[in-house]
Parts: sequence; structure tokens; C-alpha cells
Amino acid sequence: MGCSSCSNGAGGTPRGCKNNGSCGTCGSGGKTTYDWLEGIALPSGISPFDIVEVRFKNNRKGFFRRKSIDSYHVGDVVTLDINPGTDVGVVSLTGELVRTQMSIKKVKDDHEVKRILHKSTTEEIEVWHRARKREEATRLKAREIIKRLKINMKLTDVEFQGDEKKATFFYIAEQRVDFRELVREFAMTFNLRIDMRQIGARQEAARVGGVGSCGRELCCSTWMTDFRTVSTGAARYQQLALNPVKLAGQCGKLKCCLNFELDQYVEALKEFPSAKTKIRTSKGNAVIFKMDIFKKIIYFLELGETAGGPMPVSLEVANNLIKASENGDKIASISQFAIQELPDEVSKTYSNVVGQDDLTRFDKNKKQGRRSGGKSKKGSHNRHKGQRKVKSQKTNS
Repeated sequence: MGCSSCSNGAGGTPRGCKNNGSCGTCGSGGKTTYDWLEGIALPSGISPFDIVEVRFKNNRKGFFRRKSIDSYHVGDVVTLDINPGTDVGVVSLTGELVRTQMSIKKVKDDHEVKRILHKSTTEEIEVWHRARKREEATRLKAREIIKRLKINMKLTDVEFQGDEKKATFFYIAEQRVDFRELVREFAMTFNLRIDMRQIGARQEAARVGGVGSCGRELCCSTWMTDFRTVSTGAARYQQLALNPVKLAGQCGKLKCCLNFELDQYVEALKEFPSAKTKIRTSKGNAVIFKMDIFKKIIYFLELGETAGGPMPVSLEVANNLIKASENGDKIASISQFAIQELPDEVSKTYSNVVGQDDLTRFDKNKKQGRRSGGKSKKGSHNRHKGQRKVKSQKTNS
């Protein structure tokens, strides 16, 4: 699988990131920014932007300043000056689009932007890989320590620094946690500098990742960068059942996708009447039972009609009936304006063969077997009975 950036190299030949599976620009990478300016020369007199975007574990990104004499490409493994220590990351974006990403994430281009030291050497990459392999065992051991100390917190993830001298522990806690003793225990056990960082439930889902009920990867772990508030009103506007199990995502909060189509629903509902609207008929009041926004159909229920069910009426006709009712006109019945819903036609290419065979085709053989078995048992019973009579006669004699 090739990256979109690998096709643009010097002389038209594929450049390739040489990253052997951990490339940050292919379709499997989450939160990837497509560099549509790559390969386009800058105007004369404009120097390339000296800040690059670097990717770390679980799609965490940062911005680092490069030296003017150095040139980096997407996929390069670089060593970064973190102070204290150094870290290792993969370049994920270069050029003018980095300036745009910094503006979106509200990162200022000032002296606080850390710098890139150089491209990582083989020894530094080996240390980085060794540190990454320690993360899972460290997380399991840290959870045992938290359980032993009886601290009310959930450890979500552990991320090692590239030089294997510092580890960041991401945790979730509903209340304020005093983890001074825990930090001392971690430092003695792992012999590392410890950084405790609290995150929310949605940030946890974004770091861990997963597959949603739609069958796709979680939006928060692939492309979403901000987490907006989701209310139950979004579900009401879309006429969804207020079932917490179905409306909640893997983070336990309301699904972020409830906001995706909310504006379209709000705009479409402006054409519909209020759900409390009533129409006066000769049989009584007709109330709105439900509304189909996509088909623009309103289902009315006549309260005076005991045997009738909800009757579908088109949106245009329903608005006219409501206006007539407000003007004092009384309608005979809603049924005369109802849409006749025809059943779906069955395709003639399919034929149902179920029921063509006789369901009793095996019963005859079973009955014969039962009769023969019954006779044999009866004959054997008579023989045993005759033998008992002979024995009794011998004993009497």
C-alpha cells in the first residue's frame, strides 16, 4: 500500500518514507492531513516554513522548529529536544499547511516552539522501539499498584518518551486524586520520571480507539479534533428513541455523530407544524401521531374514531388543513385526505418453494416401525408369561 506523498519524488521517481509499516500518511493513519500543496513550488522570494508537524503515539501531534539548513519529508523519523531529555517522532506534515494547522489548533509561532535536533540514528530508533515495547507491561503493573493502594482512578494508557527516561500516565478520575504516594511508588518500581495526566472519557476513547456501532472506526480516533457538547435535544430533533444504550458511544457519553445532521433536521422541521397542533373534524380532534421528515408525511390520529389508526397525510395538504382549522372550518374526516400506501411489489424472479413438499411424507414409515416393534414386544411378553406358567406347574408337582 503506497502513501499519497510517496508518489512525488525527485525526477518523478517514488520517494518512499522507508518507515516499514509505521507510515503516518497512508489511509490507515488517523487524523491525517492531506498535503495538497506538496510538489507545488513556492513563489520567488518566499522561504519554506521552518516548522513541521510531528506525530507521536495514538495520533498525538506537536509542532517543532527545524534548522534552516535541514530539510525533512513526511515519514522521516526525527529526534526532538524536549528539555529535559529527547523524544522521537515521525514527521507527518511540512510546508505552508503546517501554518494553517497551527492556526486551527491555536498554537503561536514564538520562542516556545521546541526544535528538531536531527534525523534519528539507528541507536536512537532502537531505544525508541524498546521503550514502546515496555508500555503494555508497565500499564498492567501500574494498574496492580493502583489497586493495591486503593486509589479511585482508572489508568488508561502509558506513553514512554523516546529516550526511555520518562513515562506519561494517562488516567480518568471522577474526583480529585492525591497521587503523591502513587508517583513515588511508580518512580521506585519503574526507575523513570513520572508525569500524571488526567483526561476525559472522550479523550480516552480517542487514544485507545475502537469500532463503533456503525461498523467504522471511531470518529474521535480518526479525524475529529474537537469534542463539542451533545445534548439529548439532538436526539429529540431527529425523532430518535431516548435509549441510553443506543445513544451512548464507547466512551459512555452521547455519540458525537448526533450533531452531524442536526442542522439539517432543524432546517427541515421549520416546514412542519408543532407536534401539539390539532385539527377539528366532525368526529373530534385529530392530533399529530408522528412525522416522517424524509418523506414529508405527517400521521394524524382522530381521537373520536376508535377503530381507525394513524393516517398519513402529505406535508402540503396537512398545512392547508391546519390553516383551514384555524380559520374555523370543520373538516369531515382526515381519512379523505390520507395517502394510500401500497405494499411493495414482490419480484417475480424469486419463487418460494417452501411448503411444496408433503409434511407427512415420513409419517408412514415411522408408524409401520412402531407397529412391528409393538408386536415383537408383545410376543416376547407372551413367551415369558408361558415360561413362568411351566415353572409354576413343575414346582407344584
